[in-house]
Amino acid sequence: MSFQAVPVGARPAGTTGRFLFLAIAVLSLAGVIVSGVSLERHYAKSATSFCDLGEKFNCDIVNRSEQSEVMGIPVAAIGIVGYGVLFALSTFYRGRAQTPLRLLIAATAGLAFALRLTYVEAYVLMTWCVLCLTSLALIFLLSVLAGIVRWRAAKTL
Repeated sequence: MSFQAVPVGARPAGTTGRFLFLAIAVLSLAGVIVSGVSLERHYAKSATSFCDLGEKFNCDIVNRSEQSEVMGIPVAAIGIVGYGVLFALSTFYRGRAQTPLRLLIAATAGLAFALRLTYVEAYVLMTWCVLCLTSLALIFLLSVLAGIVRWRAAKTL
């Protein structure tokens, strides 16, 4: 019988753990796609027909408003980077002991940012963006999954 040394903080990735990381990776890719479409619409000159559902639902109004940039950077570009970080953590770095906490911090920061943007949509612009609401749903789900991953990691230490 032989024993292998296991690094401190290392955990076996069970089937459920692999599923959670896979779900985070897939949702992160979906977030990159949604943010990419939103970024394209930010710079587009033409109207968005699939997202123009009247006065209260119009992505163009939201994506081209003054609030659609932070220090000159489109919020959609920030979303692409944020979702990319979540994807990298859930795939390339998933075996590291610090990853569950980093996933939770990144997802929670993304959720806080999305909630602030949702506030702007509701009370400043008074117009909703379907792409933005989709991104909000994605980052909410990612935050929940990251919380579960962190909770499971803390339980096994």
